[in-house]
Amino acid sequence: MWDMAKQTRRLLMVLAVGVGLYVVQHCLAQDDPQTTGADAAATQPTEPTTQPPPPLPKPVPKAFDSPASTLRTFITAMNEPVDEEQAVKCLDLTIEGEETARDNADRLFDVLNRIEEVRYWQHPSADVLAPGAQHADLTNYLFFPRVPDHSWVNWRADIGDHQIVLAKTEDGWWKFSAETVAGISELRDRVRHLPVLEGLVDVTERSLTMWFESKLPDALVDGKFLKVKYWQWIGLFALILIGVILDLCVRFLAAMLSRRIIARKEGEATTETIRKTVRPFGLAVAALFWLVAIRLLDLPSEALKVLLPAVRFFVMLAGVWAAFRVTDLIGEFFASKAAKTETKIDDLLVPLVRKTVKIFIFIFGLIYIADSLKIEIAPLLAGLGIGGIGFAFAARDTLENFFGSVTVIVDRPFQIGDMVQIGDVEGTVEDLGFRSTRIRTFYNSLVTIPNGNLVRANVDNFGKRRYRRWKTHIAITYDTPPQKIEAFCEGIRELIRLHPYTRKDYYQVWLNQFGPSSLDVLVYTFYEAPDWSTELRERHRLIVDIIRLANRLGVAFAFPTQTLHLYRESDDATHTPAPAPFAGQQRQVMREGRAAVRELTGNAEWRKRKPGPHLIGQPEPIDRDDDDDTQIESKVGGDT
Repeated sequence: MWDMAKQTRRLLMVLAVGVGLYVVQHCLAQDDPQTTGADAAATQPTEPTTQPPPPLPKPVPKAFDSPASTLRTFITAMNEPVDEEQAVKCLDLTIEGEETARDNADRLFDVLNRIEEVRYWQHPSADVLAPGAQHADLTNYLFFPRVPDHSWVNWRADIGDHQIVLAKTEDGWWKFSAETVAGISELRDRVRHLPVLEGLVDVTERSLTMWFESKLPDALVDGKFLKVKYWQWIGLFALILIGVILDLCVRFLAAMLSRRIIARKEGEATTETIRKTVRPFGLAVAALFWLVAIRLLDLPSEALKVLLPAVRFFVMLAGVWAAFRVTDLIGEFFASKAAKTETKIDDLLVPLVRKTVKIFIFIFGLIYIADSLKIEIAPLLAGLGIGGIGFAFAARDTLENFFGSVTVIVDRPFQIGDMVQIGDVEGTVEDLGFRSTRIRTFYNSLVTIPNGNLVRANVDNFGKRRYRRWKTHIAITYDTPPQKIEAFCEGIRELIRLHPYTRKDYYQVWLNQFGPSSLDVLVYTFYEAPDWSTELRERHRLIVDIIRLANRLGVAFAFPTQTLHLYRESDDATHTPAPAPFAGQQRQVMREGRAAVRELTGNAEWRKRKPGPHLIGQPEPIDRDDDDDTQIESKVGGDT
């Protein structure tokens, strides 16, 4: 109920703005004196005699060459079968415009059928208007009221000073004058109580609005406020209420249908996204309903000139809004699909395509909104075409960045999520737009790089590496026996051979150098990890296993220390040489190192199945789900 009340307030505000504009226009129209044709003609400057003669006027169609012809054309068009387009041509729409042309044609036809049966031959024809004829200079012809022909109407209906006049336009066509068309609505109200003459068409039988109006009390039909009848105000309120109900129903149905479609396609979309998506659809349907139904109220042209453009603008605005929301919903759906695939090019394309579609929708909506407001599009497009070259020069950097983004999509030097180094910037690619690429650095700042720079820059993509190298030296004490060194080195090799993410075809583990305070064992290996987080996790596991191996073999790690020996020469000093290695001793100690590693890692979970990539922010899975905290702590204590 609260949502319905909020929507009602919004729509009432739209109506209030429209009515306010109508009131202002109505007041200004009463204060604005219209310039007569004679005054306008008097103010026109005299054309110089040096100008070329004006072009010859086009021939006037026979259907409009005289008052008789126009009357015959109008009556024929309004009878069955109805040709409203031909009937509208008989009206001078200079004042009223085309919005109410068909309604005014119905009103005029209804008035004619209530005052007389039109006989065309009784009115001036083309013969009497020909050059040199009796009425050659006739430009206005009074059809109604004529005395004594229509004197009987005066006591059966108060027609005031209303007239039906046929006038000759500048191009020679005879039409019902603009003043006649402007006042036909009020004239029809004055004669609506007169019966339709026998044998003529009753327009109320084919016009829903006139039929409905004939069933209403006279108080609602005759009473007016700002030239709008009381029943039309009531109908306007009813249309708004129905539009609000339609808005709520469409939003509910669209949300339900969207959830079902997304669930069927196994996609994902948040409830907030769906709610925002369906909101403009309800408004668009309500506005379309108003656009169609508002004509049923038979509103005066002054009101329609304000309300119809406002409703059209509202329809197009809601349509563009709805298209934007649908683009976001579809983009979120495909983004969830792209996140489940191994390739990352779709992660790059989805946001870029979404932005492209939004720009296209914006341009499309802008053109149609301008068209709904009667703004000339052709001169605007022509101006844009002429100014295109200047715009291209002014927006050179923008165009360069755009083509840079196209180059990134085609060449694919990196993907979203890759760790790259572009110039001095190093971090993870977070977003690719039309103008720039955003990189999240390792100290969590966001660096924006124009795409135009990517065409010329050297891009070092760490994410494209198949292997990630790790090189280190393990310092052990100088008193470590050679047998233990051999066993320790072979044990590290066995760890590399067994660990799931280490490269098996190339690695180096050797006693490499004599350090200042230690014997240094070189460990040179590679990880086949999909990202940096997984690499760090697997490096951690390998280092911990190396520490456990050293503890099991009795190998001590060296610290940067110095031992000062004071040498004193002694005569009885003796030297006992170490025993020479026996045959097969190296193989024995290597087997000892391997056996120690297999004993250490025999129950490790990664020996049974390869762990998946590391997810940042997610805890690592426990090896055995049935172990309680006490057992896990005891195992950790035993390992150390």
